[in-house]
Amino acid sequence: MRRALLMLLLTAPAALAQAPSRQATAEARRAELERLFAALADAPDEAGGALVEARIRALWQESVTPAVGLLVRRGLRNLQGRAAEEALEDFDAAITLEPGAAELWHLRAQAYALGGDLVAAAQDLREALRLEPRHFPALITLAGIQDQRGDAAGALRSFAAALAIHPKLRGGVTRLRELRRKAEGDDT
Repeated sequence: MRRALLMLLLTAPAALAQAPSRQATAEARRAELERLFAALADAPDEAGGALVEARIRALWQESVTPAVGLLVRRGLRNLQGRAAEEALEDFDAAITLEPGAAELWHLRAQAYALGGDLVAAAQDLREALRLEPRHFPALITLAGIQDQRGDAAGALRSFAAALAIHPKLRGGVTRLRELRRKAEGDDT
């Protein structure tokens, strides 16, 4: 028994040294995000942009703990089921566990918007953008809220900012044209 315990103690540090630390994993994720955002800006077409976008979103999802991931999946199901209050509970709990994850603030903003609290949604979107200024989905959601509230100029600015980050956003040029027409009366 002692010999087995001794062997475990001697081999455990070596096994732990081989596993990447949480910090090393986070640094690798940040480096990959930098490369992906550069690739997103240079995407040749909408299909290429969609592939890069999918990987960015996957990295945002992977950056949370398994417990938070479970809360996010449940919250997303509640959003899809149009159960705003339940989604808010899930995303509140997720943010409590990982307040530095911009995507969580974006998801909770969507739940607030679904429930009709556009002021709280806008506050959460501001926090998401403070944490990750390139969070183009937050900018798109903000543009939708601004448009819904009758702020066509604000919606145009927010959506244009999203397109500056993700120029090949599927349907982006058409949506920008619609917002420009609302804001400026421009038919181009």
